[in-house]
Amino acid sequence: MRIMVPLSFLLREYEKRYGRSLPVINSSSVSPVLSDITGDSRESAPCSVFCCIRGEKKDGHEFAPSAVERGAAVLLAEREVSLNVPQIISQEVRRDMGRLASIIYGEPSSKMLMFAVTGTNGKSTTTWMIRHILQSAGIRTGLFGTIVYNDGAEERDAGRTTPESCEIQKSLSRMVENGCGACVLEASSHGLSFGRLEGCSFDGAVFTNLSEEHLDYHKTLEAYFAAKMILFRDYMKQNWFAAANMDDIYGKRVGELFPRNVSYFGSGEKNGDCIRATRIRNSLAGAEFSVSFPGSGEEIPVSLPLPGRFNVYNALGAITLLKSFIPDLHAVTGALLTMPQVPGRLEKYYLSNGVCVIIDFAHTPTALKNVLAELRTLCTGSLFAVFGHGGERFEANRFSLGAVASEFADRIIVTMDNPRSEDPGKIAMQILEGVNSRENPPETSLVIQRKDAVRNALDEAGAGDVVAITGKGPEKYLHIGSDFIPYSDKQTVLEWTAEKGLTWK
Repeated sequence: MRIMVPLSFLLREYEKRYGRSLPVINSSSVSPVLSDITGDSRESAPCSVFCCIRGEKKDGHEFAPSAVERGAAVLLAEREVSLNVPQIISQEVRRDMGRLASIIYGEPSSKMLMFAVTGTNGKSTTTWMIRHILQSAGIRTGLFGTIVYNDGAEERDAGRTTPESCEIQKSLSRMVENGCGACVLEASSHGLSFGRLEGCSFDGAVFTNLSEEHLDYHKTLEAYFAAKMILFRDYMKQNWFAAANMDDIYGKRVGELFPRNVSYFGSGEKNGDCIRATRIRNSLAGAEFSVSFPGSGEEIPVSLPLPGRFNVYNALGAITLLKSFIPDLHAVTGALLTMPQVPGRLEKYYLSNGVCVIIDFAHTPTALKNVLAELRTLCTGSLFAVFGHGGERFEANRFSLGAVASEFADRIIVTMDNPRSEDPGKIAMQILEGVNSRENPPETSLVIQRKDAVRNALDEAGAGDVVAITGKGPEKYLHIGSDFIPYSDKQTVLEWTAEKGLTWK
């Protein structure tokens, strides 16, 4: 159901909530009625607000005439545009777009339980775990993340981890209409820095960990951490609750910054004051462990059909968060027994020739180390690593990726991974420098075409071997130059399997 909001009401509500007014020019005695807001002129329509976002490459003010032609009734702009429509003037268009969108769409985040997950690694899997537990408890749950967006009725591939604020608010309103009682969202550092969560308020959050990523944008780890802290500082409801990884130095800092609101999770006997995982047993089939809760003396066994010690941490984050919202702890932990695979997150395929294929999104040195170190302990044969590194991304990671793979893999095939405007051969050579930095590096080859690299690994692998294909996860394209060329690691594996007359499960 469309909510119709007069411009005069929108401005009064904004001033009431944020303690400041927004100036308007070209206003008239008749207040336009609004039902939509967008930062994309192509989506402008009658009764909509068009937001003139000034980006690095394009200035939204230039698209205002097109938006008005399509029916936009009001502009949100930094400066006056020579058009005879009401114009709300703001020096923070991105910020106020989200705030106004929340009002236009009926404050949807106040009508659901709202959860966010932030950190470097584990965000996607943790959000999927939270959603699975909530839905197992009978709470329909929407999702925003790197893999998909789901509004409780329809699912679509994600465009970016954290969408623009107006898109978030519109989707949240659809979640409310579709009967969602909760939403879980991946909060990226870019999304937080650009104010995409404006208009949202969260009941709870998880901080997974922090390691070197996006330093091409943030420059330093401290700036990267500061961007993550925007979530806890600016976008939480009263009496909010968060879970932070005690075994991560930055996770401990989150608890130190917000001691009244944060509980810790971790593993090992030294972490007596946090929710702990003990008796961890891992295999390619999954992980089994016990969860102990401080003060209660209770230990609950957990069976998780996802392998990897880092997935134990992801599960701990979800459990620690949701124990404050679902009274039955056994319902929280028990739901993980039926946890489905997360696309492109340690996604495993057992082939009938005895080879296990793992597809994972790991594209930073820390993430790759987590994956390969875990697989090293679980692999009974040879461990293959097939990976590259994205173009126009933090170059120093390339050497580190190569060094990590050289430490754990028996066989390495370096290939491309979204080279964008860079030469994929140059990127690969930088990775090879890292591979060869170790004494006695494993057998390594360079196969630039990613499909060929994956097929070569599968051709070589035999019973007991594990082939780890990392970097792209569930992505369905290769970004080469300005083109997005259809491609899928999963599809390549399954096509090869079918050609060889093999089956998989």
